[in-house]
Amino acid sequence: MLFSKLERKVAYRYMWAKKRGFGSVISWVSLIGIMLGVATLIVVMSVMGGFHDTLLSRIVGMNGHVVVYHQDGAISDYDYLVEKMRSNKVVSSRATAIVPVAEGQAMATANGNSTGAMIRGIRMSDLAAKVAGGTKIYGTPLDKITDGQLVAGSALARTLGVTMGENISLVSANGATPTPFGTMPRIMAYPVMSSFFMGMYEYDSGYIFMPLATAQKYLNIGDAVTHIDLFLKDPEDTTAVADALGRLLPDGFVVRDWRELNRGFVGALQVESNVMFLILMLIVIVAAFNIVSSLVMLVKDKSKDIAVLRTFGVSRRSMMKIFILSGTSIGAIGAMAGTIIGVLMAIYIEPIRRGVQFITGRDLFPAELYYLSELPSKLVWTTVAGIAVLAIALSFLATLYPAWKASSTDPVDVLRNE
Repeated sequence: MLFSKLERKVAYRYMWAKKRGFGSVISWVSLIGIMLGVATLIVVMSVMGGFHDTLLSRIVGMNGHVVVYHQDGAISDYDYLVEKMRSNKVVSSRATAIVPVAEGQAMATANGNSTGAMIRGIRMSDLAAKVAGGTKIYGTPLDKITDGQLVAGSALARTLGVTMGENISLVSANGATPTPFGTMPRIMAYPVMSSFFMGMYEYDSGYIFMPLATAQKYLNIGDAVTHIDLFLKDPEDTTAVADALGRLLPDGFVVRDWRELNRGFVGALQVESNVMFLILMLIVIVAAFNIVSSLVMLVKDKSKDIAVLRTFGVSRRSMMKIFILSGTSIGAIGAMAGTIIGVLMAIYIEPIRRGVQFITGRDLFPAELYYLSELPSKLVWTTVAGIAVLAIALSFLATLYPAWKASSTDPVDVLRNE
């Protein structure tokens, strides 16, 4: 066995000694510090992972994993291009949908209220397929939406104070009409027949969907679209599709994947996650230093006992193992307790947030700031295990110096001074 019965028994008695005074307090502080550090790390990394996956899935899910543009700003022969893409083996084997989109900005007004909005024209069958994964639709089903009708974000509809069937006026500079008094913006009114709730505030408060033909008329782009979205089975498998499209499409077309379109956002999330891990890891490191202090005090306090054990034939190696076991046990217990607490908090983080918000009466997670209506969390078990193992490893390293100090105690010098 790695530790003998004697080593385990002595280490246990030293770890839970009732008369260690201040040293015992430091041991408890070390254990609680490691527990809190591990729990905090697991919760923060889970929330950061949830933010990363939720935001990317919703942002990328609405904009396509690969997007095709034309340098002139409009694609007129989009149906032919879509069929051409589907006939390509590389694209067809990886793409789940190829969706032409007509997009533009406008000012939405109703009931004396106004707000900026992104107008997105899309075939309703394509929209129904895109929002099938958890987006809630209120009002007329998407397959019943006809030319001249709108699907607005739920937050946008609330901002404008409109209900189903009421009109929203859209004001756009695209296709503006020249008059003797100057250029007049295009203003058209459409009834809102449905609203959607994605749970991402940026879309819920700023997007309006309409049938493709309606958007083409409103944006005055004729029978054309602004871009073509490709949705893939594996969002990470964009390079092969982008390369295939680059060879397939004629000159003038530009192919971008979701990483390029969201480069700053993806990079910021990764940097934030790494920095948060390093900062919070300091909690565990400080707790590990407390283990060093606790064991050093224990060695001084038990120097006579160590000398007696050495005279009874306990080897230096065994003395090291006793103190290594004692200190590492503190780290292991703290890491296990912190892992259990952290996992439970990560699983129930949204109910916990709501409870704290109810008690304090403050909005702890404003959707306008974080772009999400609920606090996301994603437990990655390899990360959880890695954090626990790292905490135990730091605890083990913290025991090496005190253990060496105990093993190097000269029993003759100690007993002579008694």
